Amino acid sequence: MTTYRIAPSILSADFARLGEEVRNVVAAGADIIHFDVMDNHYVPNLTIGPLVCQAIRPHVQVPIDVHLMVRPVDRIIPDFAKAGADIITFHPEASEHIDRTLQLIRDSGCKAGLVFNPGTPMHYLDHVMDKIDIILIMSVNPGFGGQSFIPEALNKIAYARKKIDESGRDIMLQVDGGIKVDNIAAAAAAGADTFVAGSAIFGQPDYKGVIDAMRTQLATVGK
Repeated sequence: MTTYRIAPSILSADFARLGEEVRNVVAAGADIIHFDVMDNHYVPNLTIGPLVCQAIRPHVQVPIDVHLMVRPVDRIIPDFAKAGADIITFHPEASEHIDRTLQLIRDSGCKAGLVFNPGTPMHYLDHVMDKIDIILIMSVNPGFGGQSFIPEALNKIAYARKKIDESGRDIMLQVDGGIKVDNIAAAAAAGADTFVAGSAIFGQPDYKGVIDAMRTQLATVGK
């Protein structure tokens, strides 16, 4: 039976109350805290760095999943590992040597993964599956929260699921972008098991109500 994980993105949280926000969303049933790092270079936005990760680490026991939308990527990886990240993912376009970057993340004590934009080909997976703990499929173009889900992402999720199953390895398959109560089941049916949601959760008054509704939809998958 598939274990599904809900990973609220703090990009949509109230930054004036960030410690309280992450505590509240975990109390509401979140499994992972998703941490979006943007550099105004690889993506057209600027967000948060290791100091913020370090600041929220004492507030939650669940894993912190750091999604690096930065280029170049290697120099900042050890900083996030020291700040308390459990998972670090990056975009293959942001690394000169993907295998080396994956190994750097693992050597820093974190789980490692690759992120695929809507227009990024999946062939980057071909020779590094042995170093990957998570694959993240972007269902929007990275850079901003609140965008609409791109349906083509379902095909990429299905492809990644096939690659994972063929590898025989325990690799998480995450989807990020426009995930809401009304489309989470479709993403799960395509093969995703971990779901990033920003404004769909933090933009609502009742975090638990949204997360419970998502789990209700996930429970229908395969029935």
